[in-house]
Amino acid sequence: MTGGLSLAELREKVGDIWYEVLDVPEGLEAATFSDLEGEFSAAARLVGRIKEELGISIDVGDVFDADPNLEALVERVALDAHVPMAV
Repeated sequence: MTGGLSLAELREKVGDIWYEVLDVPEGLEAATFSDLEGEFSAAARLVGRIKEELGISIDVGDVFDADPNLEALVERVALDAHVPMAV
């Protein structure tokens, strides 16, 4: 469970995980998972950390197959956590 996280808090926490796991270089903040040369093991680490730290389960395929950028991943996590997206 998200413990009542706001979208901003969720965005920050998922962003921290994304930047740590993928070691995002400066200038590639909008890059997709594959742009950052993400592999299946990185997708599994992202999903595992999101589950461990936020209590939100998403599928590895949501990362590996969908090839999201950070914002798209935040939207996916928010959907599964029932956190309303800002208008």
